Amino acid sequence: MLDIKIIRENPDTVRQAIARRRMDPQRVDVDKLIALDEKWRELQGQAEAMRAERNAASQSIKKLTGDERNTAIATVKALKDKLASAEAAAEGIKGERDQLLADMPNLLAADVPDGGDDESNVEISRWGEPRRFDFPARDHVEIGELTDTIDFDGGAKVAGSNFYFLKREAALLEQALCIFAARELLPAGYQVMSTPDLARDQILSGIGFQPRGPETQVYSVENSDLSLIGTAEIALGGYHADTIIDGSKLPLRYLGFSHCFRTEAGAYGKESRGLYRVHQFTKAEMFIYCSTEQSAEMHEEIRAHEERLLQKLELPYRVVNVCAGDLGAPAYKKYDIEAWMPGRNAYGEVTSCSNCTDYQARRLNIRYRPDAKAAPRPLHMLNGTAIAVSRTLIAILENYQQADGSVRIPDVLQPLVGAQTIPLR
Repeated sequence: MLDIKIIRENPDTVRQAIARRRMDPQRVDVDKLIALDEKWRELQGQAEAMRAERNAASQSIKKLTGDERNTAIATVKALKDKLASAEAAAEGIKGERDQLLADMPNLLAADVPDGGDDESNVEISRWGEPRRFDFPARDHVEIGELTDTIDFDGGAKVAGSNFYFLKREAALLEQALCIFAARELLPAGYQVMSTPDLARDQILSGIGFQPRGPETQVYSVENSDLSLIGTAEIALGGYHADTIIDGSKLPLRYLGFSHCFRTEAGAYGKESRGLYRVHQFTKAEMFIYCSTEQSAEMHEEIRAHEERLLQKLELPYRVVNVCAGDLGAPAYKKYDIEAWMPGRNAYGEVTSCSNCTDYQARRLNIRYRPDAKAAPRPLHMLNGTAIAVSRTLIAILENYQQADGSVRIPDVLQPLVGAQTIPLR
């Protein structure tokens, strides 16, 4: 969440961020929040004055006797009741204020483009040239059928629509891509983690996900406070909840492997065909905890790793700076990387990386101590996709397809898969 001091001192900056994000100002009402905060501080001041008066009266009792003592005791009791009432009122106002504060989005970096959806994202670079085929290019769904490596019918029979089985070389590619990511990122200081597939709802809320209700995009477990994670970002972000980290250890870099589960409600259509929007997939996720001063550098580091992985896979891509209206509430700035997908005849998102500054850290109570004598302060948290297997498979199958429908496996993955091609079957 935002630091309440920012809202007190720079309310117009917060209003501007809300407007640029195209959020409903009545739902995220800055004026109401400020009024509640002022009322809470007023009640806190009154309670503090009552507390001081009660303490002074309590001390005076020791020196009194007889009727004066009885009167003082009655006064202290009355002050105690009055204080309890004031504290309860203050706590109620604080609860209302904090709920509204939790709904406030992060601020925006100065170079975040304006716009309401992904059509306004700004391209900043490209790498590689889309392949020109001398035969009619197939999409990954048809290739999966021809090579018998992706079974959507079997997935639908077992789990419902938008589930699938990966078979043969596709299943091996799933494992190979994760090992490939680890091999590339371990030398860069990333610690490998295999995360739980479930997290407590308070962790999801802390990261910025809606764990329950009509707007949720995650699956919740009935009669529990658990939900299936939509990304390893949730588990890795919650790993240090309620912790003070030694500043000398920052930045902390993690590479988390997890299954990801998403309802993808309302996300169907031609562009969502096949593996592009599915309910379950495997992902390798980079996650960094760092100081305020390291934040911008770490964001560029994550982006550079994402680009390097795609370059080694020899997949053409473009990088876009995501516009304000297409950002999630926690993100201060975000890059998407879109690989060329011949089946769509367009670029499609395969990775993203976000700088969430101290927004998630404040919600999860994660702080760091710059040195032994310094007071703890909120740190910055960043996340980025190393490999999202389902969409990376789309790009590999479609870019490496051969005229007969077979697929050449990228050179860097051939030793891990144990094959050079995916044959027809």
